Amino acid sequence: MSEKELRRSLSVLPIGTVMKLTDLSARQIRYYEEQELVLPDRNDGNRRMYSLNDIDRILEIKDYLDEGLNISGIKEVYKKQRLLEEEKKNHQDKQLTDSDVRRILEDEFLHISGLMPPSSTFNNQKL
Repeated sequence: MSEKELRRSLSVLPIGTVMKLTDLSARQIRYYEEQELVLPDRNDGNRRMYSLNDIDRILEIKDYLDEGLNISGIKEVYKKQRLLEEEKKNHQDKQLTDSDVRRILEDEFLHISGLMPPSSTFNNQKL
């Protein structure tokens, strides 16, 4: 994690500051927390502490609501985003190695040249 991202994720802002930055009431912000759309940290005194990333999320929620999405729709948007991020992460773990690329190219060249029967093309092989 870069230092910039690390700093953005530090929970240092109380709800009063978040209210001023987002132009929302404390009740609205707490409702987003109840709906698990934003999950602020708690300090030793059990006060909610928000990060800059939390504020970005709250403003994004506010924009979605202004566009006509309801809370359920917003939850679906975030669920799809999480699934895409997980899929992307899993895909990165399954990147082709140099030997995979060489084998695929060799198979393709053999297939194009007619030296390999169509039943053994690289499309049928598992990576």
